[in-house]
Amino acid sequence: MHRSTASPTLPSGRTLGLGLALVSAVAFGGSGTAAKPLIEAGLSPLHVVWLRVTGAAVALLPVAYRHRDAVLRRPGLLLGFGLLAVAGVQACYFAAISRIPVGVALLIEYLGPPLLIGYVKFVQRKPITRGAAVGAGVAVAGLACVVEVWNGLGFDALGVLFALGAALCQVGYFVLADAGRHGERPVDPLAVSAFGLLIGAVLLTALTRPWQADWSRLGGSVVMNGHTLPAFLPAAWMVLIATVLAYVTGVVSVGYLSPPIAGVVANLEAVVATVTAWVLLGEHLGLPQITGGLLVLTGAFAAQASKPAEAGAGTGTGSKAGTAGTVEVFAGPRADGPGAAGSEADGPGASGAGAADRVTAEPGVSGRSSRTSRGD
Repeated sequence: MHRSTASPTLPSGRTLGLGLALVSAVAFGGSGTAAKPLIEAGLSPLHVVWLRVTGAAVALLPVAYRHRDAVLRRPGLLLGFGLLAVAGVQACYFAAISRIPVGVALLIEYLGPPLLIGYVKFVQRKPITRGAAVGAGVAVAGLACVVEVWNGLGFDALGVLFALGAALCQVGYFVLADAGRHGERPVDPLAVSAFGLLIGAVLLTALTRPWQADWSRLGGSVVMNGHTLPAFLPAAWMVLIATVLAYVTGVVSVGYLSPPIAGVVANLEAVVATVTAWVLLGEHLGLPQITGGLLVLTGAFAAQASKPAEAGAGTGTGSKAGTAGTVEVFAGPRADGPGAAGSEADGPGASGAGAADRVTAEPGVSGRSSRTSRGD
């Protein structure tokens, strides 16, 4: 019997893609909240990042084994995803927030969606809907409020370059997730996520030297908003939800949405990170952050509500550490540093990643919440 597959440009496909992108953003956005108690218990932010990525890579080993032929079919794609969408976002974001305020670093990292729009339009020469462009601009303005960028204005050339590097790696997240579906040898998005995390874990192992960490702390307890709980619970949430689920749903969603639209939706990570830190960590939300969150939501809605690009435009079927604060983990698939907050270095970010995004840090510049990004 013939079984039809819904086209990504049909409402059902866009609805599914939007749902997956929202799940990814929510999952990425909670990584900072899960990571903060572990950091306060004594693990360094970089070691928490390593735990996040390596734990996710181990969890996805069965998926990698099942799709092991992907290594021979598209080795460059998998290496690029691991290098950019996983390790690159994390490392660049961490380096950035060690030199510039975390709010500024996050804002620059989340320039990823506008940069992605520029890449699609001027490099791939594909049309961009007005909704995606306007949505990206509104979302970035909202992010400036969410991270309270005015609390840490300053200029450090190297720090800005690192933050731009995180933004470019976030672009790589969406571009490579999209590229995996095309060509003569398409790769299952699950394989892209699994092997990307494996490669990222290897690269981060060389960077973080995890053998120096006191992992016995995971057998103890941590405090979250005045409540004591076993340390393995936030660790498991960070690995299974904020990384495995976040990366898998983020990469799959790009197959139903164009990369620019998926990138704008990923900006919701910062809003989710702020809200979860408010609810679970008791960190205060100010009026600028609430206003910024509404702007980000408006931008994401404007982007996803836009009509698909013209047929033949190439947006096609295939189209991943946060807010300024006390502590933040990732970006991306989206790092930590002085005054940190982290993003997917989500997701993808983020976003990051991914956001990452974004990865996290110490007492923050603005005194706001733990956030996350693909660079997380």
